[in-house]
Amino acid sequence: MVPQRTLKHPIRCSGIGLHSGHKVELSLKPAPENTGVVFHRVVDGECVEIPARAEYVTDTRMCTTLGKDRVCIATVEHLLSAMAGLGIDNAIVEVGGPEVPIMDGSSAPFVFLIQCAGIQEQTAPKKVLRILKKVSMEEGNKRCSLHPAAGFKVSYLLDYDHPLLRSRKATVDFSSQAYTREVARARTFGFLHEIEALQKAGLALGGSLENAIVLDAFRVVNEGGLRYEDECVRHKILDTVGDLALAGYPVVGAFEGERTGHDMNHRLVKALLADASAWRVEDLKADTIAATKIAAEAEAQAV
Repeated sequence: MVPQRTLKHPIRCSGIGLHSGHKVELSLKPAPENTGVVFHRVVDGECVEIPARAEYVTDTRMCTTLGKDRVCIATVEHLLSAMAGLGIDNAIVEVGGPEVPIMDGSSAPFVFLIQCAGIQEQTAPKKVLRILKKVSMEEGNKRCSLHPAAGFKVSYLLDYDHPLLRSRKATVDFSSQAYTREVARARTFGFLHEIEALQKAGLALGGSLENAIVLDAFRVVNEGGLRYEDECVRHKILDTVGDLALAGYPVVGAFEGERTGHDMNHRLVKALLADASAWRVEDLKADTIAATKIAAEAEAQAV
């Protein structure tokens, strides 16, 4: 049996909200077995608890937003991606505002927080959601699917009308590639003309060269360039890992996406969960751990 995992100690940080531009406090805390990842936000003196599950998704424009009782928490995907990448099953996430801080635009700061907090193994067995048959979605030139596989693999085709982003494809097979090395440092990206328009409309007020890759018509504007040669497509994989975490359990299966985003990812997860013949929840066996790579890697232990 592979055990569930939570954080060993509470830890906190602060950062800027991507859309509001305001400072946001964030705390990560241990949680009991079978809790899952649950967001807490205090509004008017009351704590609203929002489980990180697909049924609580309220918006997928520009980011993934969870909501309950008219209380929302936006931009959850990078933190959820880090949790999934390091094998965290149970955690309480306290957010002191309407969005998770953007940090540097990747999930690496959240990976570091989790590593510093430490990872605690629990008694109950880790449960996974195994894909039993292909589930797919297609709209024009956008398509995505989940299908059975021995472990967890994400393939993505990025295709923008930009000289650096035409037909860029990457695959990360988590049975042989490490989340922390291959995915976590990939930052979100945007185009200079779009960012200017968004900020004039009162959106992306916290966006900057400190927390995003910015491209003009021909090149990357950031002075330091890219962290990976194919960083933008790797960030799409990072986002996908976070969006798939909203299935409620680590996925054992393969995702393939072309030109998709949070909206289609979310609708794919909903379509999967709506078809009870397409999946089953099962305990993760120790003899399958090498194939699934869902348990945290050795490098993910506390530092």
